[in-house]
Amino acid sequence: MSLYDTARAAYPLTRMRRMRRDAFSRRLMRESHLTPDDLIWPVFVLEGSGQREPVVSMPGVTRLSIDLLVAQAREIAALGVPAMALFPVTPPSAKSEDAAEAFNPDGLAQRAVRALKDALPDLGVITDVALDPFTTHGQDGLIDETGYVLNDATVDVLVRQAVSHAQAGADIVAPSDMMDGRIGAVRTALEAEGHIHTRILAYSAKYASSFYGPFRDAVGSATNLKGGNKYSYQMDPANSNEALHEVGLDLAEGADMVMIKPGMPYLDIVRRVKDQFGVPTFVYQVSGEYAMLKAASQNGWLDERAVVLESLLGFKRAGADGVLTYYARDVARWLGE
Repeated sequence: MSLYDTARAAYPLTRMRRMRRDAFSRRLMRESHLTPDDLIWPVFVLEGSGQREPVVSMPGVTRLSIDLLVAQAREIAALGVPAMALFPVTPPSAKSEDAAEAFNPDGLAQRAVRALKDALPDLGVITDVALDPFTTHGQDGLIDETGYVLNDATVDVLVRQAVSHAQAGADIVAPSDMMDGRIGAVRTALEAEGHIHTRILAYSAKYASSFYGPFRDAVGSATNLKGGNKYSYQMDPANSNEALHEVGLDLAEGADMVMIKPGMPYLDIVRRVKDQFGVPTFVYQVSGEYAMLKAASQNGWLDERAVVLESLLGFKRAGADGVLTYYARDVARWLGE
């Protein structure tokens, strides 16, 4: 039965604006709600101590060394944000063709996880499982002599990376690479190593988007990519049915949650995934989305607080259970006022 199958009196017996007249009645019929529980804060971590580097293309976002990151984590936890997502900034000297630093037990991401869990055991820590921060060529996997990303060889490295994160104490590992079969391989390895409680957040519908530019600057992979692209493994922005196929495969392989990325241009995908599968569904308000909102706000063209809250409500209305957003700290503060 559709909405319009039910009998409803015509105007003037029905006046839709009656319920919109006052704040109390608007609140009573509000369908979507945004709270700090809906937020995940993505952060960039770098080597050293007392280090802080602004990301020029993302005003207000800063790369932080582990000690400063822990201090920020205390603040975010106090604001009620349940989880952070870590993205390491790998020094050029640690990058290689085989991305071996990705699974170094004493690597930057692994040390950051341990520090965060030691300081704040109840804060959820999510780690990115992908090789682009660690490869000299900037691709998310190992490549052959033609530059093509090798699927199965890459999965072997991703498995080692995910297990090293779980060993460090990560609550959730989040494969964002879009290799075929990697969720099943990671799940099998986690089970074999006894990490039965480690959750997998699968970037199941990650599109080959042009909205990722500032992120690649932030983690230092943009220059390595040297004009290359990721079309052979990330999804075509023109496709929708394919996303459902990808999500279904990842769930069958053992994913606990799924991610759609980017956010605002793909709200239709969020809705289709939620309607089809009914599983925990997350969306990433990516760096390009953040940069556009920030730039327009700084120029006085938009009311930053209003448009950010509206955009996040849009994700919730589309069916998202949570949102990765660089605005998480600001939004948590706004919601607490």
